[in-house]
Amino acid sequence: MSQEVRQLEPKAVWNNFEDLNAVPRPSKHEERVIEFIIQFGNSLGLPVKKDDVGNVVITKPASAGMENRPVVVLQSHLDMVHQKNNDTDFDFNTQGIQSYIDGEWVKAKGTTLGSDNGMGVAAAMSVLASTDLKHPKIEALFTIDEETGMTGAKGLMPGFLSGSIMLNLDTEDDDELCIGCAGGIDTNVSWQYREEVSPVTLSAVRIEVKGLKGGHSGVDIHLGRGNANKIMNRILYSVPENLDLRISRINGGSLRNAIPRESVATVLVSNQSEFKAFVENISAQISEELGSADPGLQVYVSPVDSPERVMNKDDQKKLLNAIYALPNGVYRMSVDIPDLVETSSSLARIIVENGSFISQSLQRSSVNSAKTDIANAIRATFELIGAEVQQGGDYPGWKPLPDAPILKTMRELYTGMFNEEPHVRACHAGLECGLIGEHYPGMHMISFGPTIKNPHSPDEKVKISSVQKFWSFLVKTLEEIPHMN
Repeated sequence: MSQEVRQLEPKAVWNNFEDLNAVPRPSKHEERVIEFIIQFGNSLGLPVKKDDVGNVVITKPASAGMENRPVVVLQSHLDMVHQKNNDTDFDFNTQGIQSYIDGEWVKAKGTTLGSDNGMGVAAAMSVLASTDLKHPKIEALFTIDEETGMTGAKGLMPGFLSGSIMLNLDTEDDDELCIGCAGGIDTNVSWQYREEVSPVTLSAVRIEVKGLKGGHSGVDIHLGRGNANKIMNRILYSVPENLDLRISRINGGSLRNAIPRESVATVLVSNQSEFKAFVENISAQISEELGSADPGLQVYVSPVDSPERVMNKDDQKKLLNAIYALPNGVYRMSVDIPDLVETSSSLARIIVENGSFISQSLQRSSVNSAKTDIANAIRATFELIGAEVQQGGDYPGWKPLPDAPILKTMRELYTGMFNEEPHVRACHAGLECGLIGEHYPGMHMISFGPTIKNPHSPDEKVKISSVQKFWSFLVKTLEEIPHMN
């Protein structure tokens, strides 16, 4: 843990953030962080309750004079994306995140930082622990498993909350008030392909695609960054016939909601030097296409020991064709909201090995019918080669309420505090607001937070000054919570 980070202002928020980051908290394995937040509430002498799926609510009474204001839910998720660079020696199960200051940012050493959504959790903890803030009754809701299916928000029990206003502390630009988000659906594919003994006339090479920025497959999907799985497939698809390509293994991407940064494949070819020259040429073309959006692409070719088996050549052609045909990236922009991605898909994970192919992709849209449409496009493409397709993890979007009193209050506060208009918008990422709104349909919700760049990647960073801005805005918002009609 960084003592330097702990000295940043506001100290309460940064110290809570560092305490949180000492606790391993991957999605679906939140037992330790659930216990951490329960003990935190108990240490303050506040009422704590946990529901059947693991969500925790800590309740704090209103400060003097604020008893008649609406109850406010402060909501953040406890889990974080665990991702590291290949050359980083780090065990997420036993080690705390190693944060450090780099100029005007806080980063982590070779791993995700956990500012998504650790800054929101830390801010809520700071409100709960405060003795001098003015606020209405607070229900701090800490959900689980947001990053891999939002099962915490899905399983939230009706009646668990009494609040009529919810402040979701999980957006990533400090000048933004988010009032709507996209829904999503996972498409998981499995296919058994035929294998053959590796031809003795061919030699094996390892191909590595790396150096890409990656990032959040919702927040960053419009930035034109490279997808390592699609790039690897494009290279393999384009190999000239005379090199007699045979695929043995592919391992690309890591997490369902992260743009894949790296992919590794073992293949056999008839001439290693010609193959290397071909890869250098097509990689240069792809780099030129990516331009400044993702300038770090690197593709390496190196000799390796020959594997025992390779994919059947006909099945290899089917698979490369199917992956090449998949929609990936921005599919459609919103016609109603300027600059909003309406529908997208991200091919997040590919594994080819021992006669088995699996893939994971995530489709998002703010229009439910469009989400179904692009998910069906992925399904149909893989079903054409006889693959089994399973779709699940479906979660709804969050419909904006532009006339909500809390939005009017927060817009006016922001303008008065920072001498500029906030950006009021919907986002393409999945937020838990849509699911929570299904359980509590009368609740008015706003999402906001500090400036976070490159979430879901080891390049994740949070801007120090934006945390100060976020905290002061949150404190002022709680002071000025409007009466609801």
